[in-house]
Amino acid sequence: MQAYLARRLLLTVPTIFGVTVLIFLAMRVIPGDPLAMIQAEGSGSRILSAEQLQTARASLGLDKPYYVQYLEWVGAIVRGDLGESFWRGDKVRDIIARRAPITAQIAVMAILVSWVIGVPVGVFGAMRPNSRPDVTTRLTVIVFLAIPSFWLGLLLISGSVLWLNWRPSLTIVYFTDDPIKNLQMTVGPAVVMGVGLAAVIARVARSATLEVLHEDYVRTARAKGLPEKAVLTIHVLRNALLPIITVSGLALGGLLGGSVAVERAFGVPGLGLALVMALAERDWMVIQNLVLLYGLIFTVLNLLVDVSYSWVDPRIRYG
Repeated sequence: MQAYLARRLLLTVPTIFGVTVLIFLAMRVIPGDPLAMIQAEGSGSRILSAEQLQTARASLGLDKPYYVQYLEWVGAIVRGDLGESFWRGDKVRDIIARRAPITAQIAVMAILVSWVIGVPVGVFGAMRPNSRPDVTTRLTVIVFLAIPSFWLGLLLISGSVLWLNWRPSLTIVYFTDDPIKNLQMTVGPAVVMGVGLAAVIARVARSATLEVLHEDYVRTARAKGLPEKAVLTIHVLRNALLPIITVSGLALGGLLGGSVAVERAFGVPGLGLALVMALAERDWMVIQNLVLLYGLIFTVLNLLVDVSYSWVDPRIRYG
């Protein structure tokens, strides 16, 4: 197990290095920067002179060679300095610290909702393939796959406001400060995104369960007289979890990045909205470090998924 973990940890080092290089180069190749926006304001009139523009670029370090800029950026990150917003002056570290807990809470809740709904529905359909309940659940899954999450969010908000006289909180409220207000703000987005993801989980769970049900060890367990409940929980579900874990891990990375449309629909100031605002303003330091954060999240989640594989199926450790 330790050797397996060591191999996976070693693989993350070049991955993280590649992520930082790609993000750095992309930010320099993509046209547009805050200084260009300043010059473009005022109906085409130049607000900054050439000397002022050069001074501003020097203050931001944009006049240095690329390799120097990269090393300074990585060095600042290692020291915990993520820079500041060009327009607002807010520290990127403070933006992440303020918004990330809410986005993370919504993401984890959405994953839990997707498992609670998707796994039983998928397994139930696989145990009775092509039966009327199976066909009904498959049609329902297809419908929810086709419905955008933000549209479900708008329906949920409209129904709650009109019929329940409910008003979502428009400010960040952490669970430790006020659990009730926090859940009022997070349950809606979590349910909306979780239901959409549950449709994907249900399809994956059904396919994986059908495949495992035809394995020799399942037939052997039944032939030995093992109760059907024990066959399902011990032999079928555990081996069907691998693709479900994979999909959930990738989905969690996207959810932690923030579902922008759903956050905007519910008025949740999460990381997704922060990135959209930074993109609109070409706030390159915020964009650069938020994208790096998402890359690190995906890398760490992939590592955790690999580790969970070895826990669910010990054969993988020795592969």
